[in-house]
Amino acid sequence: MRKEKIAFLENNILVLQVSGRFTIETAGQKLSMNRGEMMLIQKNQLAEITKTPLDNEQYQTIIINLKDDLLRKIALEEQIATGLKYTGLPNVLIPKDDFLHAFFQSVIPYVRRPEENISKELGMLKVKEAVYLLLRTMPELRDFLFDFSEPHKIDLEKFMLRNFHFNVPVEKFAQLTGRSLAGFKRDFQKIFGMAPRHWLQEKRLTEARHLLEKKNRKPSSIYLELGFESLSHFSHSFKKKFGKAPSEWSNAILV
Repeated sequence: MRKEKIAFLENNILVLQVSGRFTIETAGQKLSMNRGEMMLIQKNQLAEITKTPLDNEQYQTIIINLKDDLLRKIALEEQIATGLKYTGLPNVLIPKDDFLHAFFQSVIPYVRRPEENISKELGMLKVKEAVYLLLRTMPELRDFLFDFSEPHKIDLEKFMLRNFHFNVPVEKFAQLTGRSLAGFKRDFQKIFGMAPRHWLQEKRLTEARHLLEKKNRKPSSIYLELGFESLSHFSHSFKKKFGKAPSEWSNAILV
């Protein structure tokens, strides 16, 4: 099993699960899918993805980026009305469908034989085919795919308390809350009384202490999920704040 911190999902993404289990977890949703299933993931999200091989098979996933430039072109070609703000679930499992299943199978040779040098034009045709088939199967996905609005200004305090553990730049937090960097820092100071980077460090270390004390977690199992890039960085920061390394803290609690 491999867990990955996906800092920032910038584009809408169609995921085709060839083998193994794919799990995505955001602040408000957790979904999994297995062999032969498909999922549509909305842009502008922070998420954690877990990849799990099953039945002694290699884990294989095909990721298709649905970039706004291509979706805008399709909207123009098909005269699809845009401008509506999508308000549904950010991640959607796609129901089984014969046409989508055939598309799924048709994509596999493209990724298994990269030496064939498939042209960009042909690749774009496959991406467009995916969009048309998604709309045929689930017409309600129109607002999902063709929502080109900027992230609206959301509740900063609520968002940060739910997403502080993601290891992303402050600039991305600003973008996701619908603010300029300067506006984000200004609002943040008013709400939390300190700069974003300082608050993030303090919040993550406080949560780490809670996990060590109350949940008997090991330092090696929590540093990544709390947004620290390495165990050594986590240990150094923890000792600087609390006077002991997290391993020493764990041992003291156990004794």
